[in-house]
Amino acid sequence: MQAEQISIFLENKAGRLSEVTGILSENGVNIRALALADTTDFGVLRLIVDDNAKAEQVLKNEGFTVRKTKVVAVEVMDRPGGLHSILEVLYKAGINVEYMYAFVRQSGSNAVMIFRFDQPEEAIRVLSENGVAIVQGDKLYSM
Repeated sequence: MQAEQISIFLENKAGRLSEVTGILSENGVNIRALALADTTDFGVLRLIVDDNAKAEQVLKNEGFTVRKTKVVAVEVMDRPGGLHSILEVLYKAGINVEYMYAFVRQSGSNAVMIFRFDQPEEAIRVLSENGVAIVQGDKLYSM
């Protein structure tokens, strides 16, 4: 039930992000969601794309360091408190959220959040038992 994201390690300098998006664009890879975290010297770009294998290969061919990571995509009610209710379930189960970011969809439907957990299988079990919908990778990549 986990999905796959790719992480690209970037120097923190002008043009590096544009270089990545240009390579993906030129190779027909569509970015579905992203998060960028940075420090003074480097950044980590996390992406959900429609073709992980192709994205990984074309970026590695251009000299980028790329890593695949398992994440969990969760449907969140698009209303005040929707995210909080999920985070409370995780907190009560003792599951830590290492990081998270949003997946943009059309307005009016449930939101989707991408999570990295310290205990992903346990998180999936607890969320499912509490009626939270987990989005399968194949569905996520084509949203």
